[in-house]
Amino acid sequence: MARPELDLDAYFARIRHGAEAAPTLETLRRIHALHAEAIPFENLAPFLGEPVKLDIASIEDKLVRGRRGGWCFEHNLLFARVLEDLGFEVRRLAARVRWNVSPGVVTSRSHMLLLVAVEGERYVADVGFGGLTLTAPLRLEAGIEQDTPHEPHRISAAGDGFLLEAKVAGSWQGLYTFDLHEQLQADYEVSNWYLANHPSSHFVTGIIAARAAPGKRHALRNARYAIHHRGGETERRTMGSVEEFRRTLTEAFHVPLPDSPLLDRKLEGLLEEVHAP
Repeated sequence: MARPELDLDAYFARIRHGAEAAPTLETLRRIHALHAEAIPFENLAPFLGEPVKLDIASIEDKLVRGRRGGWCFEHNLLFARVLEDLGFEVRRLAARVRWNVSPGVVTSRSHMLLLVAVEGERYVADVGFGGLTLTAPLRLEAGIEQDTPHEPHRISAAGDGFLLEAKVAGSWQGLYTFDLHEQLQADYEVSNWYLANHPSSHFVTGIIAARAAPGKRHALRNARYAIHHRGGETERRTMGSVEEFRRTLTEAFHVPLPDSPLLDRKLEGLLEEVHAP
């Protein structure tokens, strides 16, 4: 079966990349940063009971032509395909999330990331980790602090694999553990279906949205909105109305809201939860 074509020009227009796109480290760094800024992380589809499709045509239609966002599988499957079409060597990987997870709790391999070979080195690329999405690729080298346009990161050895950490408010926080075993589309389909359909999935019961902007990050978790500045200051507020919810999603996160009759009703439910006595 012929491989579906991807409209690279449309993708580059979406992320506002107007430079050359040879398979170099400079290109990888540039489009990685631009993708994280232009295409938000958001889970409105599963929140509204809509399917999350992982074929490249559906992802392109949603994230590129529809100018929506998505979650890790959509972001990183699209990014992997873009990189391969540019001539990069890409391996698709999976990770166990550690961010906001209690010590001792074992999580499933529910996150997707990429290993990219370029200029004789291997780099971790990940444009889909929500509020702490990488804004630059990281060299796969354990034990060194690596700067990004946002937080410093480091990769540490962890058993037979690695632990990715970010320095948040001056202390190192674990984001996820991963190894270098290649994953296939079917592996992601299983996790994707579970996260989009299980009644206890936080992607089904609430809203998570995130977007990296120059010098700051926008983060929304249900009705609580935060702007984290690189210098350490955080602005916080709680949504007070459905109209404010809608305005924040469209203006801060650049999400064109889906035309669903359920949206306002479900946003109202999140407001009732956060403002309950």
